[in-house]
Amino acid sequence: MYTKEVMDHFTNPRNMGEIENADGVGEVGNAKCGDIMKMFLKIENGIIVDAKFKTYGCASAIATSSIATEMVKGHSVEEALALSNKAVVEALGGLPTHKIHCSVLAEQAIKAALEDYYKKQGIDPEPILGKVHSCTEESCTSCGK
Repeated sequence: MYTKEVMDHFTNPRNMGEIENADGVGEVGNAKCGDIMKMFLKIENGIIVDAKFKTYGCASAIATSSIATEMVKGHSVEEALALSNKAVVEALGGLPTHKIHCSVLAEQAIKAALEDYYKKQGIDPEPILGKVHSCTEESCTSCGK
């Protein structure tokens, strides 16, 4: 059911925890499945120098949070903006179809943290990010869950 990579990130999550005085914090959730992800980013000179997460959810939610932090650490804000749920799924070697929404949440949590970062910088994030979708509705038309 789960790949070796998913099980590894679930049983040995990377970057779990909080960053005090984070430059960007984003929280998203899915009311239907109950998953909640909170991402913390530390950004210096446009580079994400640290990323941590706190996730309440299933193995897929924890694994996608873990791999997403790994995928943005050491990269520029612009590169992190390009993170897609498909890239998260590929990095984990796949997810069961009914768990794809976890990868969508991971992407959205990173983007929500970047939205917070831009706001703290006095920059309107909408022209850069578009409208960040938090997937908290009971029936989500964006991710289908």
